Amino acid sequence: MATVAGELREPGPKPGSESEKITINLGYVDLGHIDLLVREGFYANRTDLIRTAIRNQIERHAEATRQSVARKQFDLGLRRFSRADLEAALAAGQQLEIRVLGLVSITEDVSPDLARAAIASISVLGALQASAAVKAALAGRIH
Repeated sequence: MATVAGELREPGPKPGSESEKITINLGYVDLGHIDLLVREGFYANRTDLIRTAIRNQIERHAEATRQSVARKQFDLGLRRFSRADLEAALAAGQQLEIRVLGLVSITEDVSPDLARAAIASISVLGALQASAAVKAALAGRIH
């Protein structure tokens, strides 16, 4: 089996389609503290404070994260797989083992049959973007 192929982009804060919306529950006192810091001008809005806090925690644990990513052989960033990428893997007699911390994107031109034939497994810490049909075809291979 082969390691991942495809386009790799470095991670970074990017708005729009390269982000995922999440919902969190906060206690009223924590929310009040956030609103106070926003009102006092430390942050532009609640989201700005929360993103900053998350990035600070990620940076705080950066060395442990780097070691874990290397040990588990994850690629870091965005991996995009097109029909051409998967067909090339098949032509080489390979099945892909995709391991990504970030975003895996399987383009719309990939059929469920091609995905099933070319992808042995997907392990993603972050998000997987693919058609519902491709996700269903790979359901038993997504970890």
